[in-house]
Amino acid sequence: MSSFKLISDHIHPEITASQAKSEQTEAVKQLLVQAAGWLKARGSTQWSGLLQGEDYHDTAGAIERGDVFVFYNGDVLAGMVVLLQRPSAWDRDLWGDEGHEGAVYLHRLAINRDFGGTGLGAGIMRWADSGIWFPGKDRIRLDCIADNAVLNGFYSRLGYEFMGTTATGFNKYEKRRG
Repeated sequence: MSSFKLISDHIHPEITASQAKSEQTEAVKQLLVQAAGWLKARGSTQWSGLLQGEDYHDTAGAIERGDVFVFYNGDVLAGMVVLLQRPSAWDRDLWGDEGHEGAVYLHRLAINRDFGGTGLGAGIMRWADSGIWFPGKDRIRLDCIADNAVLNGFYSRLGYEFMGTTATGFNKYEKRRG
């Protein structure tokens, strides 16, 4: 189970934040499939494996390890994010050997499309930065496809520093905390 301190259990007055529980696994998976379908409708192949039932990120395992956080509006799952305190193999490949001990890795930010355009994604990102604290962690790292201008702009506007582009076409971003 992950070690953290929840500083705020709300990201908006009507949106609560909490660590996902095993009984929420199916709802989280459905949200990810919805997000993959939305991406596909916009011409992106990102997360497309989810549409065929493939879950390379082991969502159920991530929930059991305490790495998934969910955001509810009443009883409706509005969004989710994965916050890893240890780098995945993917993270090690992208970032090399440096700085892992102080980093939290942000993955799989997904928004229920009923909440699209409300600022929920930015709210979740701000919450990940200041609404939760992980002992010994002083930065958040994330990556995204290099040619997705909208997503790259989103992270930059939220204060994430561009840390370079990998040979495989992913941009790396980092934000120091505190």
